[in-house]
Amino acid sequence: MELFNSMDIFLKTFWYIAIPTSVIFLIQTVMTFIGMGSSDGIDADFDGDFEGEDTPFQLFSFRNLINFLLGFSWTGISFYQLIENKILLTLLGVVIGCLFIYLFFLVIRALMKLTEDNSFKINEIINKTAEVYLTIPPHKSGKGKITLSVKGSFRELEAMTDGDKISSNSIVKIVGIENTVAIVEKV
Repeated sequence: MELFNSMDIFLKTFWYIAIPTSVIFLIQTVMTFIGMGSSDGIDADFDGDFEGEDTPFQLFSFRNLINFLLGFSWTGISFYQLIENKILLTLLGVVIGCLFIYLFFLVIRALMKLTEDNSFKINEIINKTAEVYLTIPPHKSGKGKITLSVKGSFRELEAMTDGDKISSNSIVKIVGIENTVAIVEKV
């Protein structure tokens, strides 16, 4: 306690911010990992039009305030002995605090990609184009194969046509689905 009392008021301020902010950050982190940290716990009613924005990242949130103060205060403490100019030290703290918010945004964005539904639904391929991989016999007399990209991954599917034979490397349009077999026509 004597060491704390002998500190410069500027350094004490950084410590006054860093200690509670670090405790709150640890609590938020634990709550996030046990599934209780999905919101800030604030139920505010604001009127605005965000054009369908559906994102968990909000610039002005309690979590971002904690992230900013964490970066700001620990930067001030860490560089207090190295940077004598208090204005420069404060500006560096602000920059690092903003960097903490940006890093949190990147982490949230990466986590949201993990929750995306990238499951393949065959009905979603109707009206898409594909390339014939194995020749498709005429008039639904047999099955060929097509390849197409769906949500960033390549799929190989069985295909039939009502028309004439479609040879390999031809481009086709998927016009329907029958029992998981794509019905195609030449483009």
